[in-house]
Order: sequence, then structure tokens, then C-alpha cells
Amino acid sequence: MLNLLRKILSDTHPLRLFYHKLKAVAAAMIYRFPSRKLIVVGVTGTNGKTTTVNLVTKILETSGALCGMASTINFQVGDKKWVNQTKKTTQSPFMVQRLLREMVTSGCKYAVIEVSSHAMTQSRVWGVNIDCVAYTNVTEDHIEYHGGFASYLHAKGSLFRKVSKSGRKPGVPKVMILNKEDAHYSYFDQFIADRKMTYGVKEGTVSADAVDLRPAKSEFTLQVPNSAVPVTLNLPGDFNIQNALCASAVCLSMGVSVDDIKRGLDQAQTIPGRYDTVDVGQDFAVVVDYAHAPDSLQKLLEMYRELTPDGNLFAVFGATGGGRDIGKRVKMGEAAAKLADYLFITDDDPYSDDELKIIEDVCKGIDRKEGDRFWKIPDRYEAIRMALSLAKKGDSVVIAGKGAEEVMKVRGKTIPWNDKKIAEEIIQRPLNLEIE
Repeated sequence: MLNLLRKILSDTHPLRLFYHKLKAVAAAMIYRFPSRKLIVVGVTGTNGKTTTVNLVTKILETSGALCGMASTINFQVGDKKWVNQTKKTTQSPFMVQRLLREMVTSGCKYAVIEVSSHAMTQSRVWGVNIDCVAYTNVTEDHIEYHGGFASYLHAKGSLFRKVSKSGRKPGVPKVMILNKEDAHYSYFDQFIADRKMTYGVKEGTVSADAVDLRPAKSEFTLQVPNSAVPVTLNLPGDFNIQNALCASAVCLSMGVSVDDIKRGLDQAQTIPGRYDTVDVGQDFAVVVDYAHAPDSLQKLLEMYRELTPDGNLFAVFGATGGGRDIGKRVKMGEAAAKLADYLFITDDDPYSDDELKIIEDVCKGIDRKEGDRFWKIPDRYEAIRMALSLAKKGDSVVIAGKGAEEVMKVRGKTIPWNDKKIAEEIIQRPLNLEIE
């Protein structure tokens, strides 16, 4: 019956959204509203949410607090940590409430959760009393699901509206952390909070100075009111500095000392699947990243274009099926064609869609003929194998779209998959190819 209704009613049909709301209400009641006994941080945005959630958690732990966390790639309840294999950023309301209840039982003080636009539209965090909300940035994503960018932005904004209207916990203010340098800053600034804090590399209450970007890390001076401390962040790229500033602002707003923030950022390690390097002794660079939208893919390739001054840049990527943002596919092709020397367009969770159609949509943005440093290879394993086999000393191979995900949805089936493990396996069993 449920499957029949899913076929008849659109994802955003009022009846389906009402069904989601009923589930959320039931989940909150069954687990007895556990968020009331936690300080809850919600992080939203288009890119950088997962990294920011992990950085916030690391800083809070460094300050001595017991934390829980839920992100696209990992979960944590106190000392217990495990991989998120659900392929969901924000879980179903029953799992969200169960995780929060486990955090309360384990004695956690904080819960740090990643909140997607889908989660807000589908009421997945209904009944979760969020105390601090932060956003990383907003660019086009999930447009077809929401029906337009304005609706997508509104879904993100509804999290801020939720925070401003939710009940206060004794001694815990309602806080909003805003990206002063994002194009949509003024939209988020309209919402009411007990306290607001801004961040940005050049503008904001929390900012960065003396930025030094390196291939595997970044160094900068963290600027906060009346203080400045040097930070070594073991994550590359200026966008990760933005994520670190967002995390710093969140923790500063909750009374964490600048010294603890510095120590937390200094101790942070590469987030699995986010600018995650593969190193098994090869003489060329290989990186796995979750970039699955035009903006994030472009930033990723721009960074490695700069880090590959004397070599070739290889890009292996595709686009997701299942009705997800068909309009972004051609833009991803355009971005990659401008920056990468070699292109390998392949599967990226086609679900039950025609994978060849998805690949052709991406290729509409590529102004090369197939065979001219550009191939369409539906089999993701073969695409990665070919790219790695062609790479030489000084080159960089970027494998984008899936990050640390452990499964891939192909032709309606779920198969075990991990880009980093696949790349390591292939490099250790090399097969050199020569393409004229």
C-alpha cells in the first residue's frame, strides 16, 4: 500500500508530508523528547556540513565535554563511533530520536547533527529542540525535489525559524551562526535569536589572518574578539578554513575557550571521504571526495589544478540518479572540462535510472569528442582503473561524488562500494596503459 502511494503521490505532496509529520510526532513521543536534556547544535548548508559537524564535535571533546554526533558519513555516541551506511544526511525521525536518547543515556552534554533541506521538508527533526544553528553556504542543490532555488533556500531557512521559535532550556541561549561572506547572508540574518555570531575569512566576528594554504594542510591565525591564535589545520583548501571558522564560532558562542578551540582544530584529522588522500606508495596524487554538485566539484578541481602545476589532472565522476537534480549534470561536465586534462564520466548511484542517460546528460557540458582525453565508462571500477593506470609521476587523480560511502545503488540493487578502498586495490595491482 505504501509503495503504491509513493508512486501516485509526488515527494512533496501534502499527504506525503503529513505522513512524514505523523512519523516524526510518534518518534518524538516514543523516545520522550530526549533533545530537551541535551544542548543541540544543528548544521545546515549546501557544502561543508559534514566537515563542520566533525570539527565542532572535535573541539567540544577537546574542551572535556562528552558528545554525540550524526553526520552524512559517521555517528558518535560518547566514545562509541561508527560509519553511516544509510546514504542519508539526516536519518528518519525514529533513528534521530533513538540516537538522541542514546546520547542522553550515555551522559552526553552536546548533540551535533547535520540537517539537510530534505530533513526540514519531511519533518525529520520535528520535536528536536535545537539550541545553536549554523549554516556553511548555500548554492544550487536538490532543486528538482524542492521545485526551485527559492524553495530550497526556504527549507534551509526553516531550520533557523524553528530555532527562533522553539522553547528555551534553563541557562541555554538560542544562537545563530551566520556566514558573513555567503551571498545569502542577509536572508538568514532576518531570523531572531538570543545571540548571533558571524564568521568569514575576511569578514565576521570570527575570521582568519595570515592564511597559508598547503597541499595537505592549512595554517592561519584565528581571529576572535580580543584574541588571536595560530592554527594548523590538517585539512587542505580555503573552504576548509571556512568550515573551521564556522565550527570555531559555534564553540565560541557556547563558551569554549580560544585555547581549546585551537587545540581541537590542531588535532583534527582528515574527514573520511572529504579531500581524503590515497597513498600506497604511488608517485602521483590521488584524492577521494564527496563533491557531487557543480560548485563543490569546481572548487575541488580548482584546488588540485593549482597543486598540479607540472602534471596532468584526471577527473573521475558521474551524477546521481533517482530523480536527483538532472539540471546540475551538464554544469558538472562544464566545470570539469575547463579544469581537468583527462575526464572519465561514470556511474554515481544511478539507482534504477538508465546510467547511460545520466552519463550523456553530464557529457552535454563537455566540448570534446570521446577519445580526446575523455571517456564514458559506466562501470565505476573500470573508470577508476583506467584513470589510475594512465597517471604518471606528478599527476593528480580526483575521484569525486561518493566520498566515504560504503555502498552504491545500481539498477535498483545495493552493492558494497568504497572509492578509497577500490583505488588502493587498483594501485597495488597496477596495469599500465598507453593512450595516444
